[in-house]
Amino acid sequence: MDLRLNALSALSAAQASALRPGGVAQGMPRVGGAPEEGAGGAGAVPGANFGDAMRAALNNISAAQARSSELQNQVQLGNPNVSLEETMLAMQKAQIGFQAALHVRNRMMQAYTDVMNMQV
Repeated sequence: MDLRLNALSALSAAQASALRPGGVAQGMPRVGGAPEEGAGGAGAVPGANFGDAMRAALNNISAAQARSSELQNQVQLGNPNVSLEETMLAMQKAQIGFQAALHVRNRMMQAYTDVMNMQV
């Protein structure tokens, strides 16, 4: 049984960036592709940006939700090859992934609102 939360890899890095000095997660590119200060751009992944990371994370969350739904259907149909524990774990992974995505969206909307309300 796989206990890793792969669906949260990009989102957890984005949320962890708020806890690091400078607000940039290690190994995550800055928005706009600007290199990190003092690192010479060594932490930036070539060709990756925030939009691609979010898209990948949302695709992973969607896949986790689809897997959870399919396992629930199989348990309801009485499939002996699908355990209740595996189904419950898949449901929790999907729920945690969705909650993390929701928190990221809420923070992004708050940041957008703050920027729009700034006086120039």
